[in-house]
Formats: sequence, structure tokens, C-alpha cells
Amino acid sequence: MNAERLTTLAKLFGTWLERFLAAGIVAGIIAYGISSATELVRMNWHETATFYELIYRVLLMVIGIELVRTLLTHSLEAILELLAFVVARKTFKADVDALDIFLCALAFVALLAARHYFLRQGQGILFRSEPSK
Repeated sequence: MNAERLTTLAKLFGTWLERFLAAGIVAGIIAYGISSATELVRMNWHETATFYELIYRVLLMVIGIELVRTLLTHSLEAILELLAFVVARKTFKADVDALDIFLCALAFVALLAARHYFLRQGQGILFRSEPSK
């Protein structure tokens, strides 16, 4: 087996493995969403903590969706958006102190700067499974 064929097979295997992992993550997101909906219905909506719990769970599902998008597209834009949602979710945690909020704000500014600097029209793909034409 020559090196070129082995490389092609490895890339194909990697692509299908990523798709399999993405499908598993989607299944987990759906299961978590259904479980969260039933849990949130039972919670006391007169408390502010319930609303924060809703936001926290929604952001976790969005992070999962962005992770799937990152696995399938390999785009820098998807990675930056995934990181932005991770920073946003960290900011909403109940035990966050002022330093953490400040660091989250700096991280968000860095993500915006990276998006502005690295993503211009038509850019953003880190690598592709198949060669571009």
C-alpha cells in the first residue's frame, strides 16, 4: 500500500469518525434538551435562579451544536463562535467573582479581535478533508 493511498484512507476514516462523533453529540443534545425541558417545567418560576438555570442549559446545548458544527466544517469561524459561547456560559455561573467576569470580558474581546483579524471575506476554513477545487 503506497503512502498516498494510506493518507487518503486516513483522511476518509477521520472524516467519518468526526461525523459519527457529531451524530453522537446531536443525540446527546436531543436527550439533554428533553430532560431539561421536563426538569424546567417542574421548577419554581417565581425564583430568579430558575431563569438562570434555563439560560445555562440553553447555552450548554448551543455549545454542543457549535461543537458539531466545528467537527463538520473545520472553520475558524465555528471555532471562534464555540469559544464565545463557552465564555458566555462561564459568565453566567453563580460562583463567578469579579476577576472571572473581567477575564471573560477580556477573552470575549480577544475573540472579537481574532474574528476581525483572521476572518475576512471568503476565509475561515482551517483545513478540508478533500482538496479544494
